[in-house]
Amino acid sequence: MDYDVIVVGGRVSGAISSLYASKNDAKVLMIEKNQEIGTPVQCAGGVSDSFFKTMDIKPSSEYTLSRVEGATLCSPDGNKLSSKNKVLKGRILERKNFDKNLAILSANEGTEIMLKTSVKGLITENGQVKGVIAKHMGKTMEISSKLVIAADGIESNIAKYYGINSQFKPQEVCSCAQFEMVGIDVDPRMMEFHFGHEIAPLGYAWVFPKGDNRANVGLGIRSSEDTAYNYLKKFSDKIGGRKVEFNVGAVPVCGPIEKTYGNGLMVVGDAAGQVDPVTGGGIHISAKCAKIAGIVAAEAIHKDDSSEKFLKKYETEWKKQIGKNLQKSLRFRKIFDKLNDKDVNNLVKSAQNNDFNSISKLEMIKLVKGYPELLKLLISLL
Repeated sequence: MDYDVIVVGGRVSGAISSLYASKNDAKVLMIEKNQEIGTPVQCAGGVSDSFFKTMDIKPSSEYTLSRVEGATLCSPDGNKLSSKNKVLKGRILERKNFDKNLAILSANEGTEIMLKTSVKGLITENGQVKGVIAKHMGKTMEISSKLVIAADGIESNIAKYYGINSQFKPQEVCSCAQFEMVGIDVDPRMMEFHFGHEIAPLGYAWVFPKGDNRANVGLGIRSSEDTAYNYLKKFSDKIGGRKVEFNVGAVPVCGPIEKTYGNGLMVVGDAAGQVDPVTGGGIHISAKCAKIAGIVAAEAIHKDDSSEKFLKKYETEWKKQIGKNLQKSLRFRKIFDKLNDKDVNNLVKSAQNNDFNSISKLEMIKLVKGYPELLKLLISLL
């Protein structure tokens, strides 16, 4: 078997890389280790409206659930701060349907898909990636290509096979657990975020409404005190409702890896650390990077140049589009890590005295005046 591009991983990053490479007339094979794309579910499923515009995809009732207009922040002492603005407007996805729909879009553009297939190594020639060694239904085979896109998640083996350092330290990874629950009393138009060391140390809990009194209830932590599952059980017991699904996962929140390309190789999504360090959200960021990877991959094929020198274009472009935002977000996260529950309580209480939707830059600076590092960063952003 011989292809222009092999994409390893069939979730958002992989499907969008495949979609845009295929759209630009590359012969693409997408490899997915699971027997069904979209399962198990790996995130809460919230996306902003800008995601669909950036990807040039129309939202579909097949995978979009509730329409959200804002968010409510809940401090450890129970105070709440709600905000509605265009940045927070978006949709809650049914991820298993969404991921599969992206794969269908890609297949309709010509991408071939191999399911229940694991990649065991890379084929290289003089340091240039020339394909993969894969195991499908018990049979090991070599599949040739001109380049490979690694979209195989936080424990990316593809990057490691090549020699790119994609290893994340334990403190750089957020452990996540989530229930889908029914019988939940929640505003269907508002996401909820809950903070506190007892709720989710060095992280937060979320309630994302899915309509009809359903919600994704989950949390992410960076702590060795207990498991994410045990923290989630305690949090969900306070909310009430009944569990109908359980998922776990991990998210890198340390910013991107040092290098995301090589000779015949590009690394995208969680494998590349392309995740917002504050929120742990990766759909929009990964999708942007994956789109760039797919376009650059097709261009490399048409120019018959999949060298490291040419593929550097991918990293240059994604850094141009989102690199600065990721750097600022990482700085924010490191500062937030230093705030204790009392600090969070005070910040929320202070903000309650303002119209948070129309708060001025000066008022925002006054709000954080007791936190020098946060104040300095905020001034630089404004």
